[in-house]
Amino acid sequence: MPTVIVPVGLNLGPSYRYVTPPDPNPEFWEVRLGNDSEELTDDEFQVWGRAFLDPERHARLEITRETLQRDLLAAGAGPTNPGPVIDQLLDRGLLIEFDPNGELEKPFRRIKLHPLAEGMGNTPEEPDRRHIGHNGQAHVKVNSTIYGMWAYSSSIGSLWDACIDFEAGSKEQRAAGEAIAETTAAEVAGETAGILPMLIASGCAFLDQVR
Repeated sequence: MPTVIVPVGLNLGPSYRYVTPPDPNPEFWEVRLGNDSEELTDDEFQVWGRAFLDPERHARLEITRETLQRDLLAAGAGPTNPGPVIDQLLDRGLLIEFDPNGELEKPFRRIKLHPLAEGMGNTPEEPDRRHIGHNGQAHVKVNSTIYGMWAYSSSIGSLWDACIDFEAGSKEQRAAGEAIAETTAAEVAGETAGILPMLIASGCAFLDQVR
């Protein structure tokens, strides 16, 4: 499985100068990261924003550092040499890389998952699938594990802490006699990692940095 690359932070939009006549070019682009905000140049924002743009390929876990560079060059917008800019954004915590089938504790200890859409529950036809979307339109269908992680994990220290909490909760429910499948934090993390890029790219959630 290739290492995917996913944007981190909440887009706060462009910031224009107070000048006359008005300058049509933003002074910078602002992204919330933890309790602070990051100021991105236009080239940096083109790279960061491009990482959101293809939910279908994110669903197939196809957006990697290499494909992101190719997409930027094909679009003809942003830096002519995007590699160093990608490295800088990774160093600043505005992008994160991980292998969905690999070791996830280290990257998941660095991030939190915040919901950014409506939870729509399930349907009579598909009671095992929960819907997430905007304005009554579902964008993503997930199982109950991912739905719970999407809805509640931001209240816990990090995404990895949420996986540990999920494991503990499943053990408690089984001990109480509920018909809940036993799971481990690593299994929950792997399941979450497989859907995480699409949740972000579809605008249903955003990742934040643990500070």
